[in-house]
Amino acid sequence: MLRVGSAVLGVSDVRRAAAFWSQALGYVPREEAADDWVVLVPADGPGVQVALGLSDSPVQEQPRVHLDLYAADAADQAAEVERLVSLGARHVDWDLYPDDPDFVVLADPEGNRFCVIDTSHG
Repeated sequence: MLRVGSAVLGVSDVRRAAAFWSQALGYVPREEAADDWVVLVPADGPGVQVALGLSDSPVQEQPRVHLDLYAADAADQAAEVERLVSLGARHVDWDLYPDDPDFVVLADPEGNRFCVIDTSHG
Protein backbone atom coordinates (compact mmCIF):
# COMPACT_ATOMS: atom_id res chain seq x y z
CA MET A 1 0.00 0.00 0.00
CA LEU A 2 1.31 3.43 -0.91
CA ARG A 3 1.26 6.47 1.37
CA VAL A 4 2.09 10.13 0.84
CA GLY A 5 5.70 10.76 1.81
CA SER A 6 6.23 14.38 0.80
CA ALA A 7 4.37 17.26 -0.73
CA VAL A 8 6.85 18.86 -3.16
CA LEU A 9 6.84 22.55 -4.07
CA GLY A 10 8.87 24.08 -6.86
CA VAL A 11 10.66 27.24 -5.78
CA SER A 12 13.15 29.72 -7.21
CA ASP A 13 15.05 30.20 -3.91
CA VAL A 14 15.25 27.02 -1.82
CA ARG A 15 16.75 28.66 1.27
CA ARG A 16 14.16 31.48 1.34
CA ALA A 17 11.33 28.98 0.87
CA ALA A 18 12.78 26.73 3.58
CA ALA A 19 12.91 29.63 6.03
CA PHE A 20 9.26 30.53 5.35
CA TRP A 21 7.84 26.99 5.50
CA SER A 22 9.95 26.07 8.56
CA GLN A 23 8.46 29.00 10.48
CA ALA A 24 4.98 28.55 9.02
CA LEU A 25 4.70 24.86 9.92
CA GLY A 26 7.15 24.40 12.79
CA TYR A 27 9.23 22.10 10.56
CA VAL A 28 12.97 21.59 10.43
CA PRO A 29 15.27 20.50 7.60
CA ARG A 30 15.80 16.71 7.52
CA GLU A 31 19.37 17.48 6.46
CA GLU A 32 21.23 20.68 5.64
CA ALA A 33 19.55 22.58 2.82
CA ALA A 34 21.29 22.60 -0.54
CA ASP A 35 20.83 25.33 -3.13
CA ASP A 36 18.54 23.05 -5.16
CA TRP A 37 16.70 20.81 -2.66
CA VAL A 38 15.63 20.40 0.95
CA VAL A 39 13.15 18.19 2.76
CA LEU A 40 11.39 19.67 5.80
CA VAL A 41 9.97 17.42 8.50
CA PRO A 42 7.81 18.11 11.56
CA ALA A 43 9.99 19.17 14.49
CA ASP A 44 7.79 17.31 16.96
CA GLY A 45 7.44 13.87 15.38
CA PRO A 46 5.92 12.08 12.42
CA GLY A 47 3.90 13.78 9.71
CA VAL A 48 3.86 14.69 6.04
CA GLN A 49 7.16 16.04 4.80
CA VAL A 50 7.38 19.18 2.65
CA ALA A 51 10.10 19.06 0.03
CA LEU A 52 11.30 22.19 -1.76
CA GLY A 53 13.00 21.80 -5.11
CA LEU A 54 14.62 24.37 -7.34
CA SER A 55 12.39 25.10 -10.33
CA ASP A 56 12.41 27.59 -13.17
CA SER A 57 8.78 26.98 -14.14
CA PRO A 58 6.39 29.88 -13.53
CA VAL A 59 3.94 29.92 -10.63
CA GLN A 60 0.43 28.86 -11.65
CA GLU A 61 -2.33 31.40 -11.03
CA GLN A 62 -4.79 28.57 -10.34
CA PRO A 63 -2.61 25.60 -9.42
CA ARG A 64 -3.98 22.12 -9.86
CA VAL A 65 -2.26 20.97 -6.65
CA HIS A 66 -1.78 23.01 -3.48
CA LEU A 67 -1.45 22.66 0.29
CA ASP A 68 -4.44 22.99 2.64
CA LEU A 69 -3.45 24.03 6.16
CA TYR A 70 -6.10 23.31 8.79
CA ALA A 71 -7.13 25.75 11.53
CA ALA A 72 -9.41 24.75 14.40
CA ASP A 73 -12.00 27.50 13.93
CA ALA A 74 -12.54 30.97 12.46
CA ALA A 75 -10.54 32.73 15.19
CA ASP A 76 -7.63 30.32 14.77
CA GLN A 77 -7.85 30.74 10.99
CA ALA A 78 -7.70 34.54 11.27
CA ALA A 79 -4.75 34.37 13.69
CA GLU A 80 -2.86 31.93 11.47
CA VAL A 81 -3.49 34.01 8.34
CA GLU A 82 -2.14 37.07 10.17
CA ARG A 83 0.91 35.10 11.39
CA LEU A 84 1.64 33.70 7.93
CA VAL A 85 1.37 37.16 6.35
CA SER A 86 3.82 38.47 8.97
CA LEU A 87 6.24 35.70 7.84
CA GLY A 88 6.05 36.81 4.20
CA ALA A 89 2.89 35.24 2.78
CA ARG A 90 0.46 37.46 0.90
CA HIS A 91 -3.27 37.44 0.31
CA VAL A 92 -4.31 36.28 -3.16
CA ASP A 93 -7.15 38.05 -4.95
CA TRP A 94 -9.08 34.82 -5.58
CA ASP A 95 -12.04 35.13 -7.91
CA LEU A 96 -13.37 31.64 -7.17
CA TYR A 97 -14.46 32.13 -3.53
CA PRO A 98 -17.93 30.70 -2.84
CA ASP A 99 -20.52 32.84 -1.03
CA ASP A 100 -19.53 31.56 2.43
CA PRO A 101 -15.94 30.29 2.15
CA ASP A 102 -14.24 28.18 4.78
CA PHE A 103 -10.83 28.95 3.28
CA VAL A 104 -8.46 31.86 2.69
CA VAL A 105 -6.08 31.73 -0.25
CA LEU A 106 -2.52 32.89 0.40
CA ALA A 107 0.75 32.71 -1.52
CA ASP A 108 4.14 31.97 0.01
CA PRO A 109 7.11 34.28 -0.75
CA GLU A 110 7.74 32.19 -3.90
CA GLY A 111 4.17 32.74 -5.12
CA ASN A 112 2.97 29.17 -4.43
CA ARG A 113 -0.71 29.28 -3.49
CA PHE A 114 -2.05 27.50 -0.42
CA CYS A 115 -5.23 27.64 1.65
CA VAL A 116 -5.89 28.10 5.35
CA ILE A 117 -9.08 26.18 6.17
CA ASP A 118 -11.51 26.81 9.05
CA THR A 119 -12.29 23.17 9.89
CA SER A 120 -15.21 24.13 12.15
CA HIS A 121 -17.06 25.83 9.29
CA GLY A 122 -20.52 24.28 8.57
